[in-house]
Amino acid sequence: MTSKPLHRRTVLGGAAALAAGFALAGCGDDGDGRAPEERKKGQRISLTFWSWVPGIDKPVDLWNRKNPDVQVKVEKVSAVNGQQYAKMHAAIKAGNPPDLGQIEFPVVPSFLLDNGLLDLAPLGAARHKDKFSGWQWQQSVFGKSLYAIPQASGPMGLFLRQDLFDKWDVPTPRTWDEYETAAKAVRRKGAWIETFAPTNGNRFAGLAWQAGAKWYGTHGDTWIVHLDDEPTRRVADYWESLVRRKLVKTIPDRQNAWYKDLQTGAIPAWVGASWGDALLVGNAPGTKGKWRAAPLPQWKAGEQAFANWGGSTTAVFAKARYPKDALDFAVWLNTDPESVKLLIDGGYGFPSAKKGYATTDLDVDKDFFGGQAYSKVFADAGAHVDTSWRWGPGVDTLYQRLGDAFTDALADGSSFRSVLTKVQRQTLADLKGKGLKVESG
Repeated sequence: MTSKPLHRRTVLGGAAALAAGFALAGCGDDGDGRAPEERKKGQRISLTFWSWVPGIDKPVDLWNRKNPDVQVKVEKVSAVNGQQYAKMHAAIKAGNPPDLGQIEFPVVPSFLLDNGLLDLAPLGAARHKDKFSGWQWQQSVFGKSLYAIPQASGPMGLFLRQDLFDKWDVPTPRTWDEYETAAKAVRRKGAWIETFAPTNGNRFAGLAWQAGAKWYGTHGDTWIVHLDDEPTRRVADYWESLVRRKLVKTIPDRQNAWYKDLQTGAIPAWVGASWGDALLVGNAPGTKGKWRAAPLPQWKAGEQAFANWGGSTTAVFAKARYPKDALDFAVWLNTDPESVKLLIDGGYGFPSAKKGYATTDLDVDKDFFGGQAYSKVFADAGAHVDTSWRWGPGVDTLYQRLGDAFTDALADGSSFRSVLTKVQRQTLADLKGKGLKVESG
């Protein structure tokens, strides 16, 4: 990064330059005959919504029962390896995107680059701002424009098999040094504490975030990119050390082999996010009652440094025929108490809404976690997330680059630091190729 701190006004100003440079979608005719309309009283319309959120059908069904004139049709899209975004970008290019889509915080800027999202500010979206967590609302604010309604965040923590940690006399690690000690102890018992998943750029970004990294910043109308900053190198060195000493596995997470290891105890821990409760419950049912959640290990004992993995929005696409109705649905979906309850029951993450639920409402899988009020762990983490972290354009491509480079490093023995150098270089080239002004931090 540059030596001078990048204040929020500077960051937003640079993002506004991004918006201006790519003539981001407004509320006018897009030139293909699909000019937005205002629904007439009593007129019945249909909106399409692409999402991968578990249980999303239930709140949408509730909306449809309450709003017979504005029916929402859900199409489930796969969230494996970014398939949902590839499909969305392809639909935008083909001129037939849905009206609304589930888009994670990190990739909102990428959709701005292909003119894919509608600016919700002219529709009066700002009147809903106080209904949401401030830092999450800001994730989709660029200059004076707003491009998505926040839905949920993913504060990070540590899931662990308490039964095995107790059996093996391994204390819950409070620092990353203690985590390394725990990894050694677990390995002596014939297991691996967890896996370093080479293709999981989301989690690696969260770990860098926690360590104090700042991958994106702006200076005027120029994007500053610094993937190989010192905090990120620290994270890379740490996990490379665990990998080279065979203290962790290197299989992909959230796939069949990994779920099997969770079931058998071959992997008794996972650095995950708040939404991981539903994932564990759904894929390791035989371990019910044996898991607990703990705070993310700290680099220094006593610190309160946390980060976010994932976090989603409900975005309105630029070609939405009835944008006001789409905005109304997006706000309702993510703030109405009945809807939020149904989303919580489905395991969608930590709500972005400020009201309409209690932290204890999120403990929907309390029995799976041995009676622990585990959501408090993530509520505390969410309260200490470094809100100065900002995403920039091309993150979906960046994740692919990281995955390829880490996979190559595991195969050829090259250093994880070389991964950062390589992906830094590639990201600068990618953004320049999109016509952006960009510099290395």
